[in-house]
Amino acid sequence: MKTVAEDFATFSPTGDTLVLAAVGSPAEQELLDHWLAQQQRERPEARVEVLLLPDHSDDPPATVMARLVQLLSADPDRSVVPVRIFWVPGGLPTRSKVVALISGRDTYRPPELLQRRILRKDPARARVVAGEPAKVSELRQQWQDTTTAENPREFARFVIRRAILAIERVELRLLGPEYKSPRLVKPEMLASSRFREGLDQIPGATIEKAGEMLDELSTGWSRFSVDLIPTLGRAIFSRGFDPHIDYDSAEIEAMRGALEVHPAVLLFSHRSYLDGVIVPVAMQENRLPPVHTFAGINLSFGFMGPIFRHSGVIFLRRKLDDPLYKYVLRQFVGYIVEKRFNLNWSIEGTRSRTGKMLPPKLGLLSYVADAYLDGRSEDILLQPVSISFDQLHETAEYAEYARGGEKTPESVSWLYNFIKAQGERNYGKIYVRFPEAVSMRQYLGEPNGPIATSPEAKRLAMQKMAFEVAWRIVQVTPVNATGLVSALLLAARGVALTVDQLHHTFADALDYLERREIPMTNSVLRLRTKEGVRAAVDALSGGHPVTRVDGGREPVWRIAPENEHEAAFYRNSIIYAFLETSIIELALAHAATAESDWLDAFWSQVLRLRDLLKFEFYFADSVAFRENVTREMSWVDGWEDRIAEGPESILELLRVKQPLLGAAMLRPFFEAYEIVADVLRDASSEISEPDLTKLALGVGRQHVAQGRVRSAESVSALLFATARQVVADQNLLRRAADLSERRQAFLTEIRGILADLNTVEKTAFRQYRRRERESRRPTTG
Repeated sequence: MKTVAEDFATFSPTGDTLVLAAVGSPAEQELLDHWLAQQQRERPEARVEVLLLPDHSDDPPATVMARLVQLLSADPDRSVVPVRIFWVPGGLPTRSKVVALISGRDTYRPPELLQRRILRKDPARARVVAGEPAKVSELRQQWQDTTTAENPREFARFVIRRAILAIERVELRLLGPEYKSPRLVKPEMLASSRFREGLDQIPGATIEKAGEMLDELSTGWSRFSVDLIPTLGRAIFSRGFDPHIDYDSAEIEAMRGALEVHPAVLLFSHRSYLDGVIVPVAMQENRLPPVHTFAGINLSFGFMGPIFRHSGVIFLRRKLDDPLYKYVLRQFVGYIVEKRFNLNWSIEGTRSRTGKMLPPKLGLLSYVADAYLDGRSEDILLQPVSISFDQLHETAEYAEYARGGEKTPESVSWLYNFIKAQGERNYGKIYVRFPEAVSMRQYLGEPNGPIATSPEAKRLAMQKMAFEVAWRIVQVTPVNATGLVSALLLAARGVALTVDQLHHTFADALDYLERREIPMTNSVLRLRTKEGVRAAVDALSGGHPVTRVDGGREPVWRIAPENEHEAAFYRNSIIYAFLETSIIELALAHAATAESDWLDAFWSQVLRLRDLLKFEFYFADSVAFRENVTREMSWVDGWEDRIAEGPESILELLRVKQPLLGAAMLRPFFEAYEIVADVLRDASSEISEPDLTKLALGVGRQHVAQGRVRSAESVSALLFATARQVVADQNLLRRAADLSERRQAFLTEIRGILADLNTVEKTAFRQYRRRERESRRPTTG
């Protein structure tokens, strides 16, 4: 039989050569014999000896191991060449491949019964590939450097593992980088001297227990799953979304170059369970190496567990309280990055149910940092990944959480319902962005450097590093029409608006986004036209979350009270674009109420608002934040002098400022703080989080009924959780002699901010009315 790809198949044997040949069928044996005969004809002087090994196995029978030990001890200068039959993908039915995927078999290797028939029809389907040769003496030195074993059989197993990995590298060149996946993790780690030395330091630890934990963590992309999972993922989200994900091609190429140099951890924003599907699709579509994703063990249910494991998912226990498990996990992460494979998880740790970015979680990241500081890689890149959606069906679930509901546990039926929900309507587009990666070396210094011995310095550096990743995600996430429509209709407090009214409402916000060069989707750009506005609100109609009211002279659109929590999710996803300008508006309104030192009052309130909102949003560092505020105020010459002139001049600045969105963007958060502060007036000094949330939900519903808060979206268990962080940061949850007075002072302060929001809102409404009147004036020409 004739083989192809001679550049991969020819090793030009010279001198004494040992061929370790992995074959698994008579057809493959014939291919090997034909190839060996060809090599011998071309190099008749070479002495070639062949040892047949079971295909894809690092643990052959005892007789084979004994023979290999003998062959390896014969001559230290003998070259060892691994050889295997590579089957070009294609031909096997998909159903058979799925069964093989679940069982863990090689889905690219045709069954023995079909191999001869395939080769008769297309001999090019099979190739003999040879890995890079190595001398026995070189292999023995590597073995001694990395393991503590002395048994010749252990050396033979080491050689087999090296042979398998050498062949994998060759096959990777044939298949492409998207098929790169770790192999032989467990035997490599268990044989490692580094691993065993650390294991000896853990009381009660055994190699057997560690092996069981590695089995639990085991993962890898089977070659078929590289093809199947992105295809299935695309089929799932294409039920409701545009099948073409929106990328930035320049970002893709920059990331491709970076991944060729260093291993990376992809840290994505998390709004939906679809995120775990979208990242593999994005990597495959752009021919990038696959990622290995950490996920909770709760997702390993039914037949999905094996499929997920062979699709790069690493299942983690919920509690990491076992010292041995923590050690094995840390070493597992170190091995993955040392071998330059890429990891992937949500930087927020869980889905954001509010629409805005959550604080970063540092647990897994600390394990990666340990691997870097141990010198396992010259650098590790933290690659931010922004994933955003025009709409999500999960917002209904998030609204229930906000009202105090419980999470639905994952199961096969849950998965079925989740996939089914994707086809209920058109959810628009998916947007994926890959901003510039963050260098771990830049934040942690040299491997084995000072930070490696200082836990406090390491934690501080990691916090800065993680916040930089999250900040870059926020900066590249495009503003979409869903968020802008939701924000401005929520500000209307249930009042329905016509297309013309909406069109006028969007003008200032669009001008601001363009002036600041903030990323926007095409749907936002289309809001410049009435047709674009109509398309945007129609896409959200039917309570998703907009209600269209027909029957009059023209249709009008509103957000009904029962849909406010869903609309808030979308509004929250774009607040970052208007955050600093919204804070400026509130600070101007506050300064106008001061009796003197108005400029100082403005800056003090700017910084105070930043401090109060630090648990809600990401901010630039204090110096950069102040510079950003100064830049924002540069729209008017001599603005500091104008503020210093006093209330009338400040209010005039507010009247001419565009846009005025502080009330639309920030009112719900301060109303939630006001409700929690109100609850604290007569609550115990150390009230628990569940009790505080329960009381706040009750008081909040009463406030809505009495008209003391503007909308039901402020009454949210999700917002109250952050409000509790705020009051804890203000030392209002600790017993103290003056606690009651300080709690009352905080409540008064928040109510003052809400009064400033009222000032901004009234001013914005007057601006809108003036613009609406001007648009109705007849033009003369």
